[in-house]
Amino acid sequence: MHSRREFLVACSVAPIAAAAAPLNSFDDQVRRILAGMTLDEKLGQMAQPDQEFLKSPDDVKNYFLGSLLSGGDSDPRAGNGLAAWTDMIDGYQKTAIGTRLQIPILYGIDAVHGHNNVIGATIFPHNIGLGATRNAVLVERAARITSEEVRATGANWVFAPCVTVPQDIRWGRTYEGFSESPDVVKVLGEAAVRGLQRESLENPLAVLVCVKHFVGDGGTAWGLSKPKMLDQGDTRVDEATLRRVHLPGYETTVKAGAGTIMPSYSSWNGEKVSGSEKLMTGILKNELAFQGFLISDYAAIDQLPGNYKQQITRSINAGMDMVMIPGKYIEFITTLKQCAQDGSVPMARIDDALTRILRTKFAMGLMDAKRSPLADRSLHNSFGSEGHRAVARECVRASLVVLKNENQALPLAKNAAHIHVAGKSADDLGNQCGGWTIRWQGASGRPTDGTTVLEAVQRAVAPKTRVSSSIDGAGVGDAKVAIAVIGEKPYAEGMGDRADLHLAPEDVATVARLKSSGAKVIAVILSGRPVFIEDVLAQADAVVAAWLPGSEGDGVADVLFGKYRPTGKLSFTWPKASSTTLHRGDTGYETLFEFGWGLSY
Repeated sequence: MHSRREFLVACSVAPIAAAAAPLNSFDDQVRRILAGMTLDEKLGQMAQPDQEFLKSPDDVKNYFLGSLLSGGDSDPRAGNGLAAWTDMIDGYQKTAIGTRLQIPILYGIDAVHGHNNVIGATIFPHNIGLGATRNAVLVERAARITSEEVRATGANWVFAPCVTVPQDIRWGRTYEGFSESPDVVKVLGEAAVRGLQRESLENPLAVLVCVKHFVGDGGTAWGLSKPKMLDQGDTRVDEATLRRVHLPGYETTVKAGAGTIMPSYSSWNGEKVSGSEKLMTGILKNELAFQGFLISDYAAIDQLPGNYKQQITRSINAGMDMVMIPGKYIEFITTLKQCAQDGSVPMARIDDALTRILRTKFAMGLMDAKRSPLADRSLHNSFGSEGHRAVARECVRASLVVLKNENQALPLAKNAAHIHVAGKSADDLGNQCGGWTIRWQGASGRPTDGTTVLEAVQRAVAPKTRVSSSIDGAGVGDAKVAIAVIGEKPYAEGMGDRADLHLAPEDVATVARLKSSGAKVIAVILSGRPVFIEDVLAQADAVVAAWLPGSEGDGVADVLFGKYRPTGKLSFTWPKASSTTLHRGDTGYETLFEFGWGLSY
């Protein structure tokens, strides 16, 4: 048995350059490794189980696994804190380098607005809010902090950024998109790649990105996905529209060096993307010259037609390089081995997939025998730090969009005698962060560390100012100013598909109760998309779209009290409730606020 140093040094003739090099520049080293790999070792590199479903931790070496992931609710058994995550991932990594070839694993996680699975991480605004900033420099800074906090736990691969271009806000993943406009998405997606992967994947603070979900996932037609209405559905557009609206984010992120891309669950004109050779190989790998590898979405190939062998054959031959299984990894490896042995999946295709996977590991420095693949625990010192949270706070205040501001309602005076803060989300960090926060679907309450809007208001006002609060708007008393924090509760993916985007009746009642008190009313809307606000728009003196701002509620207070002049602009058109369709551009879509709207003072 070779030692790790002997094997990898022998295969690493050329040193890894300090500057980012094309991924295919590592192919000479890759070929040397491929020549010494058994079929079982190759197939293990193409499988990605969810660690939660491993039958034994030893299966990492038993099946030569090249990758693991933690899905939205796949946490360490020892708890959900920083130390538990680091110990778990390091444990799997140690097992991987105990195999014959000692090739480290890629450990992937959905860090879509910070390292959002881990308690205590800095939670940034979801992409819809970052889109309203129009600030690529700020997006890149947020991504760099995310990469550092991810690396602190030992993970080295993030399933982000999402460069979807949502066209129908009823979709539960709308907030994962920067904008309805490909012009905004392509700029901010590229910035996120630069921040996450840094100047080079070899940087110890860089993480491998996975741009998602290729391609057209934001254009699905209403009612074609059962039991959901939009998620994982069918995008029925011609190729010119697909390229014009949905492809630009991939063009810029591939040019920026994105190492991996995740094909979508959805279909294009009836064909699942995960089985489309035209999209995955023809357009992405050949036309766009993408040199990294493709990883399927969570059990996505199970949605292809036919039996499991036919599903694997179709997807791998169409260009899928690694499969996120997540639980039936033994069946996957066994079936793929049958495909290789009977020729239904050519060995040339398997070697191509392995080349793409291994060249990425070389670019990350994982194949350097002199470097440890384990976590740098000194990064624990800055995890969720004040400095990181200050950048998140800056993202929040730059993301807020002032929709209405009559009678100079904003900015508020810090030295008012009495301010009343109301609404179900005023003191609810979970509602403020939204989905993909500790839990896959998110959760109301206080799932992690942070500052609610109520707490931020209490910190922002003068010492003598009284701040009272209520859930329903009662108890305003002599307050001349009332802030209502209302909107959506957490959801993720298809669970958030909604036909009706009206505010909840209790939200409308809260604003009405505040209005009846005679106080000046400021409505702050927390939501993952534009929602129908006409019922409160007429009653509130000012309305602010705060999206899903994350853990730093102080950024909301910065705008309300004039510490920061609002600069946010709508990255999505805001429709009227009278619209008969919410698919942008269709007959019956009526606009309340135009794309790019945003007041200041």
